[in-house]
Amino acid sequence: MSIWGKIIGGAAGFAVGGPLGALLGAGVGHAIDSGLVGTASRAGEEATRKITFTIGVIALSAKMAKADGRVTPDEIEAFKEVFKIPPHEVKNVIRVFEMAQQDTAGYETYARQIAKLFAHQPQVLEDLLGALFHIAKADGIVHPGELHYLEKVAEIFGFTGMAYESIKARFLGPDKSSPYTVLGIDPMISDDDLKKCYRRLIKKNHPDKMIADGVPREFIEVANERLAAINAAYDIISSQRGLK
Repeated sequence: MSIWGKIIGGAAGFAVGGPLGALLGAGVGHAIDSGLVGTASRAGEEATRKITFTIGVIALSAKMAKADGRVTPDEIEAFKEVFKIPPHEVKNVIRVFEMAQQDTAGYETYARQIAKLFAHQPQVLEDLLGALFHIAKADGIVHPGELHYLEKVAEIFGFTGMAYESIKARFLGPDKSSPYTVLGIDPMISDDDLKKCYRRLIKKNHPDKMIADGVPREFIEVANERLAAINAAYDIISSQRGLK
């Protein structure tokens, strides 16, 4: 069962608090009214974290999709791609997505709750930011309003300066002459340190590690996209330096 199936199935209970908990309660509440959910039981800490992460992505994705003033079909499809939503669950997920768009709570409140929950797992926060970049570029144009939104969320998550530029470059595609930005390193780095950095990034961003860190399996595609960008950047630098 996917993570959303567990939410709709009542496995999460109502252990998620804050603004995301309120959004989840409203979405599951509708499911209960429709006879889709049985008696809710309290989830364990790890399940609650994964569910909070998933609801956080729904909420932040919904808010970002409106950052340029409109929500396009491409953005909705990109959202579905990230989640790998089973056909029978699409209606419920989209319902919460639409509720988040209309919610009076600002995206900052959602971002801060997620940032606090995963304060010691920055890779989880980077995956969430990556999902937002994936959706932002879905219609082929990243609007200035979307870039401002992404930068603000990144700041709340603790990614500023070179760290943010590196993440942005991985997903939006940097100029081919700037692969160092993708890896988040200085162009003057030594060959040995370059190799060490590359190995560290590959290990850090491996999908299996993402899952172990609490990232739902639905985000594997985002992790794979990031890995592809890291490998491509390293290949360019290796070729330029004549490394093997």
